[in-house]
Amino acid sequence: MRIFRILAAVLVTVATLMAHSENEIGPHGGKILEFSTDQSVHGEVTMTNGMFHVLLLDKEMKPMALTDESIVVTGGSRSNPEKPKVEKQGNQFMFPALKGDNYLLVFQFRSKPASKPVTARFEYNAAKCGACKKPEWLCVCGAKK
Repeated sequence: MRIFRILAAVLVTVATLMAHSENEIGPHGGKILEFSTDQSVHGEVTMTNGMFHVLLLDKEMKPMALTDESIVVTGGSRSNPEKPKVEKQGNQFMFPALKGDNYLLVFQFRSKPASKPVTARFEYNAAKCGACKKPEWLCVCGAKK
């Protein structure tokens, strides 16, 4: 019986690490999203005081100045999606967090008004990770450094 408990604990640990392995964390501690087809533009998503912040980063993960870029965000439940208002403030985009602690966020990024949008998405989950104690959406357990 003890061997089964040990095996179960190992399986839970492996499953937890595998579940978080897709998170790439940026230079400011935020989640990295791909906003280009050639990895030349990334978005680093952070949250402060109930507001999401999206900083654009170049291929060397250095901040980029905002010019003609735009982002449309859709989130919440699939049956009743919301489109929060996205504003540019300084060199970042900002929008309010949606209600709830677990929902999908879909970003449509355009480098210029007439360009084809690049779609990026992630599951926002505010629950704390048992291992690293960060919110699940920013969990670094197994994140590539």
